[in-house]
Amino acid sequence: MRMHDLGDARVAVWGYGREGRAALAALRRRFPRKELTLLCPADERAHVADDAHLNVITETVAARTLKTFDVIVKSPGISAYMPPISEAVAAGVKFTSGTALWFAENPAARARYGIVGVTGTKGKSTTSAMIAHSARALGIRTALAGNIGMPLLDLDGQQAELWVVELSSFQTGEAGPLEVGVITNLYEEHLDWHGTRERYAADKLKLTDAARTLIVNAEQPELLARTAAHARRLLFGDTAGWHARDGAIGRGDMRLLPMTELSVPGEHNARNVCAALAALEAVGLDAIAALPHLSSFKPLPHRLQLLGMRARVEFTNDSIATTPYATVEALRSLDHRAVTVIVGGFDRGVDWSGFVAHVAEHPPHTIVATGANGGRIAEALCALESPHFDLMSAPTLERAVSVAQACTPAGGVVLFSPGAPSFDQFRDYAERGREFARLAGFDPASITNIEGLGIA
Repeated sequence: MRMHDLGDARVAVWGYGREGRAALAALRRRFPRKELTLLCPADERAHVADDAHLNVITETVAARTLKTFDVIVKSPGISAYMPPISEAVAAGVKFTSGTALWFAENPAARARYGIVGVTGTKGKSTTSAMIAHSARALGIRTALAGNIGMPLLDLDGQQAELWVVELSSFQTGEAGPLEVGVITNLYEEHLDWHGTRERYAADKLKLTDAARTLIVNAEQPELLARTAAHARRLLFGDTAGWHARDGAIGRGDMRLLPMTELSVPGEHNARNVCAALAALEAVGLDAIAALPHLSSFKPLPHRLQLLGMRARVEFTNDSIATTPYATVEALRSLDHRAVTVIVGGFDRGVDWSGFVAHVAEHPPHTIVATGANGGRIAEALCALESPHFDLMSAPTLERAVSVAQACTPAGGVVLFSPGAPSFDQFRDYAERGREFARLAGFDPASITNIEGLGIA
């Protein structure tokens, strides 16, 4: 579906977050006097600009409301599996999104290097930003947009030599065609949106259908098995290609850059580097020449972000960690440090057994459980025999930070890596990370910017 298909249709935009605002602005640019409708919560109504041709509905969205429109431009955070949507689809209502509209308009059709789409349970934002950073260092005019923080429609009609687009599992079925698709990893996540783990995986892997060349993580057997049929599949993480081994980034038998020279900590970030280099290589760029430039890559906020020291204790903000797997990776990056980790948040019902097994073998100094699923996490940890860590509970993040600071020894680390979404107490992980910074005694306004969004 393209923009011109909406000219005579009854159109609603559902959701007024970042994607919804971009979709509404793009529609208004194309159709200055068209009657449009915005479906959004009442608390978002005050942020909507005056528009004589815009009707705003703030009531709970039901199928009867959706059926009054021909086309609905849905924000990605609204699950496509909600009952009102299936009922509306059965009645003939068409659903699209800002991502789908941008790809249909395809302003990148004449791009020299095409579009690289990046997804994965974790690491997709960092990998996307690394690709863009490295390509720009090589002198390539590069766009960085998508789920990372700038909707594609904000760049509608603009041109670049290379497009790097981060795609969530909510968006992968709306993307394409792609010159290169990258899947960083695949774990259990977003069960509240997709309903089941299998549907989450299937939705995530829709990227394979859109990608001319597919790059996947060789260290994940399930991902390898599920993408084996792709005609042009490349791997990162194996010794023949880009890999992180023995403390260095290498390609084949070449040892090229010590991991200590990277600006981002942890083996998981070294794997992100390998994914980014494989993508650059796949579009025809010199990845070996790009590698040294990753030493100057600025880490994204809320991703193992070192805030600084307070009362002889180091504070690290990893609020982006919304799965137990991500928390395990954060702990691995701080091996041999005295770490107090704060875990817990919105309960999506995911399995914490991997986290429990990790801390049983590699105990941190203290675990502080908080949030809606804090009790469930603490219960699982209490089942361990003779754990070698202290376990504390706190009802709020404020209390959790206070407890963590008090029990962490001088020179130790308070790591905020929740392993769960923020929706029990906060709007999103960024708001949660800013609040952690404030509670720890740092300026939250200084840690929020993602550099490099847009075209440069």
